[in-house]
Amino acid sequence: MWSGRLALQVEGEQAQSFSASFELRGSPERGELSLFTPLGATAAQLRWEPGTAWLRADGRERRYASIEDLSADATGTPLPLAALFDWLAGRAADVPGWQADLSRVADGRISARRSMPLPTAELRIVFAP
Repeated sequence: MWSGRLALQVEGEQAQSFSASFELRGSPERGELSLFTPLGATAAQLRWEPGTAWLRADGRERRYASIEDLSADATGTPLPLAALFDWLAGRAADVPGWQADLSRVADGRISARRSMPLPTAELRIVFAP
């Protein structure tokens, strides 16, 4: 299990940004990402397995065909959730359009920037290594 804080900023006409505490469990194939408010309440829970993904938030649960579709709906951009497992372990993972900076992973810090497709996005993670 990985835990820490993440911040996402999506640029463009309808810029979005959010930050949350997180817990990430499982694997790229089958896992769960829980997001928490500053007061520790569960803001959202994302779960996935081959062929399906679920988002539980605001007392509702929605189903998606993939974790990429789910993350795009939840954040405004598809996130490289499968790559997070490698990045958190300090391993480079090739994700089209994303450039990850793992130079501070030993300090529990990762940043990644997506340049293509638009809109651009920046993901910053602070975690317990």
